[in-house]
Amino acid sequence: MATKIIILTGPTGVGKTAQSLAIARLLGSPVINCDSRQIYREMKIGVARPSTEELSGVRHYFIATHSIHQPYSAGDYEREAWDLVMQLAPSFEYLLLTGGSGLYIDAFLNGIDQMPVPDPVLRKELMQMAETPGGLNELRMRLREMDPVTYGRIDLSNKRRVMRATEVCLLSGKPYHTFLKNTPKKRPFSTEVLLMERPREELYRRIDRRVLQMMEAGLEEEARGLYRYRKLPALQTVGYRELFDHFEGKYPLEEAVRLIQRNTRRYAKRQLTYWRNVPRKEGHPLLRPDPSL
Repeated sequence: MATKIIILTGPTGVGKTAQSLAIARLLGSPVINCDSRQIYREMKIGVARPSTEELSGVRHYFIATHSIHQPYSAGDYEREAWDLVMQLAPSFEYLLLTGGSGLYIDAFLNGIDQMPVPDPVLRKELMQMAETPGGLNELRMRLREMDPVTYGRIDLSNKRRVMRATEVCLLSGKPYHTFLKNTPKKRPFSTEVLLMERPREELYRRIDRRVLQMMEAGLEEEARGLYRYRKLPALQTVGYRELFDHFEGKYPLEEAVRLIQRNTRRYAKRQLTYWRNVPRKEGHPLLRPDPSL
């Protein structure tokens, strides 16, 4: 029987890790991570990487496999993930991909069209704008005008992603997201996307609680160890950016924690908005989490 690929996705904090372990055991499948931050070995607590016990229970791929010092894109993920799938497919009836990174999932499912060649002058201009007071918000507004779909799905606190999406829109005259779906590639296996969801209030409570658990687990110390690398694209991530600002004296620790909770909730809301706009056809059923997980 041909291998079928199951993709389990949903907003941050919804419980994908526990659910993926249950599904993987049921299907006899390994777990292929499609979270854009859990691939980095230097980031653990702040990206909610599965525990050692969870990783040992089921074979995982793309967890702590790359370095923050190594540039990595959705295009890289598409190529490496499909190379892995082709290697694993002969041995498994099902393969399970798990993560909340819509860009990576789109790349895996549909491929990525050739992006316009970067313009060094424009890139420098956008970088300078992003560093000025109010500049990042101006970039966000420009992106929302040119590509509301991408605006509604990416992490708007991530300067690099906002700048790149804006840059592509300006260079091409087309919305950034169209480069992901213009010419979908033919894939050799059938795929099914499972979307996890919880009531909004419950999801937000889980997010707030998880941030506190991360702090108790040592997120502040982890962020201090990465502070010297704070300009790297991988570290333009909720949970780290707020603590970096705290280390620079911009606000007290309590405020940093509050901002991490708020920004994580906002990110989860954007993820939900994106997946709700995906046509709920056979390949996109809604999955209610098992209350016991």
